[in-house]
Amino acid sequence: MAKNNPVKFAQEVKAEAKRVVWPTRKETIVTTIMVFIMAALASIFFLMADKVFAWGINALLGA
Repeated sequence: MAKNNPVKFAQEVKAEAKRVVWPTRKETIVTTIMVFIMAALASIFFLMADKVFAWGINALLGA
């Protein structure tokens, strides 16, 4: 089994970290807004689905 050199590992991590491309401020803002919009749409969809199922079950059970 090969021994790992911690110094070499740290150098490789540093080199890899330099290759990371961070999103711009505009990309981050747009993506965040899209996440909030999609979360709101999903919550509305599931609210409506819940209401339809509740109405159907109430209709079946006669409550």
